[in-house]
Amino acid sequence: MTTTQELQQGIAALGLELDAAQIDKLQGYLTLLGKWNQTYNLTAVREAERMVSYHLLDSLSLMPKLDGGTRLLDVGSGGGMPGIPAAIARPDLTVVVLDANHKKTTFLRQAVIELGLTNVTVVTERVEHYQPEQKFDRITSRAFSELAEFVKLTRHLLADGGQWVAMKGVYPYEEIALLPADVRVAEVLPLTVPGLDAERHLVRVVNA
Repeated sequence: MTTTQELQQGIAALGLELDAAQIDKLQGYLTLLGKWNQTYNLTAVREAERMVSYHLLDSLSLMPKLDGGTRLLDVGSGGGMPGIPAAIARPDLTVVVLDANHKKTTFLRQAVIELGLTNVTVVTERVEHYQPEQKFDRITSRAFSELAEFVKLTRHLLADGGQWVAMKGVYPYEEIALLPADVRVAEVLPLTVPGLDAERHLVRVVNA
C-alpha cells in the first residue's frame, strides 16, 4: 500500500471528507517533513509509512472533536502537529503554530509557503511570552507538557468560553488530578487512530 492509499483509507476511517487538493497538501507536508527531518531532527519517526499514522492521522483524529471557534493555537508545535494537518483539513480555521525552537519554526515557515497555507501563522516564541492581538477559541498541544503546566502557561491566551484541547496517550489520571481548582475537565474522549496501535485520548479542559 502506498502512503497516499494509507492516508486516504485513514481519512475515510476517521469519517472526514477531504478533497484531492487537501490530500495532495497532506502528502506534500509528509514529503517536506521527511526531507527536513534528515537535517533538522523534527521527529524520531522517520519511515514515511509510520509518519502517516503517527503524525498525519493522529493529528487529523482531532478534527471531528474540534467543534466551535475559528481560532486555533497549536502550542509546542514542533514539526507542525497537529496544527498543519488541522489547517489543511479545515481551511476555515485561523491557525497559529507556536514553538520556541528556531530550527523547527524555520521548517514550519517553509512548509506554510510551499503548501500555500494562507490560514497559518508561524510564531517563534516561548508561549508564556506570547501576546497576540486576539485570543484563541481552542488551544491544543500534542506533546508539549503535562496538563497543569499547559493550562498555566497558556491561560492568558484563551478567549472567553474557549477550551484547551490536549492530545494525550493513555488516560491521564494523574495529570487531571493535578489541575488547578479554577479549571475543570469537560470530557476525556478515547481516540482511534487508523494504523496506530497505541492508546490515544483527547482531554477538553475549560475554566470552572
